[in-house]
Amino acid sequence: MKLGGGLVLTAALPGWPVLAAPTVREFRLTPHANSAAPLAGPPHGLTKVWSYDGSVPGPEIRLKQGERLKVVVENRLAVDTTIHWHGIRTPFRMDGVSHLTQKPIAPGGRFVYEFDVPDAGTYWYHPHERGFEQVARGLSGALIVEEPEPVKVDRDITWVLDDWRLKRDAQIDGNFDNRMDMSHGGRLGNTVTVNGRVLESFPVRAGERVRLRLINVANARHFALAFAGHNPKIIALDGQPVTPHEPEEGRIVLGPAMRADLIIDMTGAPEQKFSVTDRFYRRQEYRLLDLVYDKAPPLRANPMDAPIKLARNTMPEPDMKSARRHEIAFAGGMMGRMAGAMLGDQQLDIREMMRRGKMWAVNGVASSGNVMDPMLTLTRGASYILAMDNDTAWHHPIHLHGHSFRVIARDGKPTRHREWRDTVLMAPGEKVDIAFLADNPGDWLFHCHILEHMAGGMVAVIRVV
Repeated sequence: MKLGGGLVLTAALPGWPVLAAPTVREFRLTPHANSAAPLAGPPHGLTKVWSYDGSVPGPEIRLKQGERLKVVVENRLAVDTTIHWHGIRTPFRMDGVSHLTQKPIAPGGRFVYEFDVPDAGTYWYHPHERGFEQVARGLSGALIVEEPEPVKVDRDITWVLDDWRLKRDAQIDGNFDNRMDMSHGGRLGNTVTVNGRVLESFPVRAGERVRLRLINVANARHFALAFAGHNPKIIALDGQPVTPHEPEEGRIVLGPAMRADLIIDMTGAPEQKFSVTDRFYRRQEYRLLDLVYDKAPPLRANPMDAPIKLARNTMPEPDMKSARRHEIAFAGGMMGRMAGAMLGDQQLDIREMMRRGKMWAVNGVASSGNVMDPMLTLTRGASYILAMDNDTAWHHPIHLHGHSFRVIARDGKPTRHREWRDTVLMAPGEKVDIAFLADNPGDWLFHCHILEHMAGGMVAVIRVV
């Protein structure tokens, strides 16, 4: 039906069982450009940002698994926008990709997103219209889908991790079409925030158990967080339950768009403090913040004795015996070996590509927008393995819309946890195999979530019919 010029489409995924009418949780989001936030903190002034409802990050949306999410978006920006529900397996028309799944929401326009939410977990939302600028200006927010029976904790906390490229006056650097960023590691900022602020400390209490949801919404920054004096356990990745385990080398690694749910028992003593440091970039380690224990006596003498393993979601298992295999090569960028690629209907050398603002390719094709011929056409209900090769000198967090997948191998070796993800981080020169059942029909973007890399050509479409 029509509502205020916006189209309302409601749906569960085609072919999925529809049970009793779900509870509908309705929210409103209003993106606009007349907000300001104390990103850098004193002595700096406020930073002009784009925001949802005046908040950076945007309002946290929470609902229960199996409920229906309805979000009315009214665009008060001076430019087109959309909202993509990152990691949620929505019907195609609710995916929020400009021109591919919907017409962008024009200034003054309205659009209603409505869909059932099949899986619990930690997700987020952001524009898919000129995202390398709109996200960098502040448009993103957390989307939390609670389990029917969550694991027992004292506090459920979300940290939205972001970085900002600020000038000396604490205003956002407006050079968004920077080809140096696009051809290298993306737009790295100089100010890192947690929930929109530079934090010196985060208060905790001795003896408490915390579920900490980490969401990396940065354009390009990778994080590798180490929690001194503590022993976090990872219980979910990209919203999907995983066998609880300690992070490798004591670091929780998150490329752009990636998430992790941690269980942390606060085993320190009252008034102690411990640093959380980011150790991703060589010789650029820094303290993110301190966990600071208050003066209160311990909440309990020993860590909580309660299970931390999450119930599995509704993800359909791929049939590995019948799975069809496709090879996918990512190429380009500075210090890469790509000589050229197809752009539109032309084969161009790398110099001409760069003159046209394109530096990256997927299987020899550089994209020039969201609407393109599919790189692969998959049969609905069939299982697939995508054997991916990062033939570049840079890390790439590769995201598939409309589906989650198991990460089954890295450089030919089976992964330990066979974790479900929607975004997988590939190191330079690394080969990664992912597997999934193609059960969600539509044309789905498949791209690097370093947003400058996507704008520079590293995006393709996978069609499921």
